Amino acid sequence: MEALYLTIPIAMAIALFFLWLFISAFKKGQFEDIEAPKYRIFFEDEFPKKSSKDTEDK
Repeated sequence: MEALYLTIPIAMAIALFFLWLFISAFKKGQFEDIEAPKYRIFFEDEFPKKSSKDTEDK
């Protein structure tokens, strides 16, 4: 029973720390757009085409 007097406040302190960490990350915009990065690859520019100078050197 005496162990609970120590472990419950420590667990609450750790939980409050992670809650504060989550709220601060949310306020800074860490979770603004989690979907777009995986679709960004489809809209990137194509590779530049090789010019005739590049093919002549080989």
